[in-house]
Amino acid sequence: MKNFELFLSESGISIFYVKIGLGFVFSFLITFFSIPTIVKISRRKNLMDEPGIRSSHLRKIPNLGGIAIFYSIGICASIFAYELFDLYKFLFASLIILLYVGVMDDIVVMRAYKKLVAQIVVSALIVVGSDIRIRSLFGIFGIYEFNYWASILFSIITFIILINAFNLIDGIDGLAGGYSVICSALFGISYYRLGEYNYPLVVLSVIIIGTVLAFLYYNLSNYRTNKIFMGDTGSMLLGFLLAFTCICFIDIFIDKKLPNIPRYHLQSAPVVAVAILILPIVDTLNVIIIRLCNKKSPFDADKNHIHHKLLKLDLTHRRSTFYIIVYYLMIVAVAYYLRHLNINLLLFIVLSLGFFGAYLPDLVYRLRNNKN
Repeated sequence: MKNFELFLSESGISIFYVKIGLGFVFSFLITFFSIPTIVKISRRKNLMDEPGIRSSHLRKIPNLGGIAIFYSIGICASIFAYELFDLYKFLFASLIILLYVGVMDDIVVMRAYKKLVAQIVVSALIVVGSDIRIRSLFGIFGIYEFNYWASILFSIITFIILINAFNLIDGIDGLAGGYSVICSALFGISYYRLGEYNYPLVVLSVIIIGTVLAFLYYNLSNYRTNKIFMGDTGSMLLGFLLAFTCICFIDIFIDKKLPNIPRYHLQSAPVVAVAILILPIVDTLNVIIIRLCNKKSPFDADKNHIHHKLLKLDLTHRRSTFYIIVYYLMIVAVAYYLRHLNINLLLFIVLSLGFFGAYLPDLVYRLRNNKN
C-alpha cells in the first residue's frame, strides 16, 4: 500500500481522494454482493427474525445483514484507513468481539447480562488500550477536565450507552441505516474541514456510508426475497463506530500540546457531537423515563420509541424514517448555527428540541383523535 501511495504522489494524484473513491466503491460493492448470499443461507438454515410483540414486520425476515457490514468495513478500513489500526491497536479486536456477540444474539438470543459484559470488555479495550476517551466536558454543568480514572469510567459508560441506544432505534426499515449514513457524513465533513491530520477518519466515515447505502438497498427493498435486517450485529457495530468517531471528534478540540498535532478550538464541541447523535440519545432517555413513570423496569420492551409512535399515525416505514431524520437534521443545523452560544444554554436547546420531537407524534395523535 505504501508503494502504491508513493507511485500516486509521484504521479501528482491526491492519495486522499483516491482512498475516498476506492473506499466508497469497494465498501458498497462488497456489501452489495455479500448480502444475497447471506439471505440465501439464512433462508436455507432458517436463520430468520421471527415477528414478536415489538416487531413492526409480519413475516420472517433474515437478520444477519450486520455480517456483510462487518465484512465490508473490516476489509476496506484496514486497506484504505490502515492508519487507524496502527494508531488504535485494539480497534479491530473490538469489532471482532462485537461481531461474535452480535451474531450469537441474532441466531440464539443471548442473555442481556452476557451482551453487557461483552460491551464492557469492548469499551474498556478501546478506552484504556487505545486511549479513546472523553477528557473534558468543556464546562458542561461546570465540569472541565476529568482526572484519568473519571475519564475512563465516563468514556466506558458513554460507549455502552451509545451502542445500546443505536440498537434501540433499529426498529423500522431504513432508520438505523439511514441515520448512520447521516451521522457518518456529518462527522466526515467535520473531519475533512479540520485538516489532513484527520483524513483517516474521513476515509472511515466514507467507508461506513458506502457499506450502509448498499445495505439500505436490500433493507428498503419491496421484494420479500431480497429484504434483510442488520440485526444486533449491524446495530452494535455501527453504534460502536459512531461512538468512536464521536469521541474522536470531541478529543480533537482538546489541546494535548503534542508536537506535530494541530490545535483547534470549539467550546461547544461536546454539544455538537450530542446534536449529531441526538436521535438515539433522546429516544433511549425517553423510553427509560416513560418506563420508570409507569413503574416498569427500564429494560422492559415496549412500543414507546419514536418510530413506534409514527407507525401509530399510520405512516409507512419509509415515511416515518424520512420524517425522523429530517427533524433531527434540523436540530444539528440549529446546533451548528448556535455553536458559539454558551455551552450549557446550547445543550438545553438541543435536548429540548430533541424531546419535543419525541413527543410531537403523541400530540398529533391526540389532536387527530379529538377531531374525530
